[in-house]
Amino acid sequence: MWLVRQAQPDDLEQILEIAGTQSARLSSTLPKHSEALASKIEHSLASFAGTVPASEAPRFLFVLEDTNTGQVAGTAGIDARAGNGQPFYNYRRDALVHASHELGVSRRVEVLYPSHSLTDQTLLCSFSIRPELRETEAFELLSRARMLFIAEHREWFSSRLVVEIQGVQDEDGSVPFWDSLARHFFNMDFETADQYSSMLSKTFIAELMPPNPVYVTLLTERAQAALGQCHPLTKPNLELLLREGFHAGCYLDIFDAGPVLEARTDTVHTLVTSHRKSLHGRQDEAGDLCLISAGEGQAFRCTLARAEETLDDELKLSVSAWKVLGKSAGDAVRMAPL
Repeated sequence: MWLVRQAQPDDLEQILEIAGTQSARLSSTLPKHSEALASKIEHSLASFAGTVPASEAPRFLFVLEDTNTGQVAGTAGIDARAGNGQPFYNYRRDALVHASHELGVSRRVEVLYPSHSLTDQTLLCSFSIRPELRETEAFELLSRARMLFIAEHREWFSSRLVVEIQGVQDEDGSVPFWDSLARHFFNMDFETADQYSSMLSKTFIAELMPPNPVYVTLLTERAQAALGQCHPLTKPNLELLLREGFHAGCYLDIFDAGPVLEARTDTVHTLVTSHRKSLHGRQDEAGDLCLISAGEGQAFRCTLARAEETLDDELKLSVSAWKVLGKSAGDAVRMAPL
């Protein structure tokens, strides 16, 4: 069975292996170096335990585990406050109208404004999964388990959720938006900047980028075409999030101009459709396939299982699901349809 749980120090080597895959390299919030990753896991453990200092924002890192082999197959994260105490930078896409009454000329020009308006919104991040599991039920479990965690700990998170979707990147590693804009201000390629970002934050990039609005017409044609477009490998994640109720707003990633999705937390599909149930009996793989979560904080676990609801608002699960969740009769779980 598949299980989503908190990341542990023993998972470090397997997560580093996943971080080296092509799809994981698209995530700037999943460290690719052992020291930075170990620090992220340590902070995550404190967040799950509720022992993070008041001056720091909770950051949670989950892993997807194959319970038959113990192999870690993916990661997913939640930053309770985007920016983690620092400004969370994006570009806001807008337009200006330049007009001359004397000449009778009027032209609408697209402009990118540096912004940190999304700072302190809850950020879904660090999503990566082994390539063979894309567009599978395990993929959906890993992404949506975070929504069940938020539903169970609603007071920890903000009223809005945001997700940065990775933008256009060519097969040779070049990034049209980055190459058209950032290379003019400091000598660093996209991959190097991305590594710094995973170890530090994007703040250092924003400090070196021009604070002035960027006129889109001054970018290369390829960079202009990349605005708000996602990398092909991120399309399954994008489509899943759109089904959850996220939408692409006016914000773009400051690195690659990928879309930034937004949603009101309390309207996200998984939160709306999830319900608390009481475990009652066992059955043999009958019922509908559902997402089932149990436990709070560091005890949180989420799996996929067939479940059957009773008239008394109770839930019957298979023996294997009971074991994975580590729960007994009468214990509370949360379920949502797959």
